[in-house]
Amino acid sequence: MSFRDATALEPVGPGRYRATIAEGWDIAGNANGGYLLSILARAVTEATGKPDPLTITGHYLAPGRPGPAFVDVVTHRIGGRHATAGATLSVDDRPILVALATATDLSTASGPEHVETTPPPVPPPEDCIPIEPTDTFPPPFMGRVELRIHPEDAGFARGTKSGKARMRGWFRLRHDEPVDTLALVVATDAFPPTIFNADLPVAWTPTVELTAHIRAVPTAGWLRCAFATRFITGGYLEADGEIWDGDHLIAQSRQLALVPRG
Repeated sequence: MSFRDATALEPVGPGRYRATIAEGWDIAGNANGGYLLSILARAVTEATGKPDPLTITGHYLAPGRPGPAFVDVVTHRIGGRHATAGATLSVDDRPILVALATATDLSTASGPEHVETTPPPVPPPEDCIPIEPTDTFPPPFMGRVELRIHPEDAGFARGTKSGKARMRGWFRLRHDEPVDTLALVVATDAFPPTIFNADLPVAWTPTVELTAHIRAVPTAGWLRCAFATRFITGGYLEADGEIWDGDHLIAQSRQLALVPRG
């Protein structure tokens, strides 16, 4: 199933949409957090008429499993350049994800540029390690996106950790589906957790909060990504992300997640 189909919405009332949490976008039975947030991002863009999520912050209340769901959008303001709205994803009348977003039209964005960093050093996609789904590991979600991991960051799969809590590589959707600004929200949460390369137990890290800043509309092709963690304290970690299209920074993210206990 394509990303567009997996995030499709059906209007059923003012600010209310019927959605389906699609099969195959999950990790151990629970839908990927970036995928769930992209459903809310789509609802906000449809409700406000602004095509691109400029910034969206999601707070995760409960896991989302495949099946029917509803999205409720409350529009707070629609201006000439920006529109801001809240959105809630619910299953069986129980909210599982709430978000606040500001949408815009990035095709009209312009202004001065000042960038003090360069794209992360990552070998070409053909020289990186592909992540392909299996019956056990990696999870089904990896069959919906295409990842190539920097060789220095892929040792966790062989039991050899780099000791650095980072994950770098390339992202695109499968079957040559174009990556739009909504799919960039998925990209911010698509890579294996940075903790996989730290000197800590390897386990999935449930997302508490995820914020994505979308800076530009992607062009066709692979997107260069880098995620890094500097602080693991009190049972939580942060992961800061950068997504580059060529030499242009097109998205940033910060995620707060739980650290595995065992």
